[in-house]
Amino acid sequence: MITTKSIAILNTCAPFCAPDAKDALDIAMIMGSYEQETHLFFKGDGVWQLVAQQQPAQINVKDFLKTFAAFEFYDLEHLYVCEQSLIERGISANFHIDGVKVLAAEPFAEALKQHATILTF
Repeated sequence: MITTKSIAILNTCAPFCAPDAKDALDIAMIMGSYEQETHLFFKGDGVWQLVAQQQPAQINVKDFLKTFAAFEFYDLEHLYVCEQSLIERGISANFHIDGVKVLAAEPFAEALKQHATILTF
């Protein structure tokens, strides 16, 4: 259930091309550690963060995506991905974490705008 005090983090960047994706993840985990209701949204190139079996070591970067496995400890249970973004990139819903809800563009936008605060990365 979305409350008026909930925070949405909108991930729009691919995981290893800029620090934005890691920054979003860090903020989500900080919010979770303070028991702040936080929902994560993935749209545009941000959907690449959810793709399973990436190999960042091949481009000499640290695999911060492994941190997604700790979401349950931070009560980060609300994850949404834009179906249209997946289609545009030819990505299947084979994610490296469980519990991601795939939403069509309109329901995705509706769910996002119900939050008191939206942080975009």
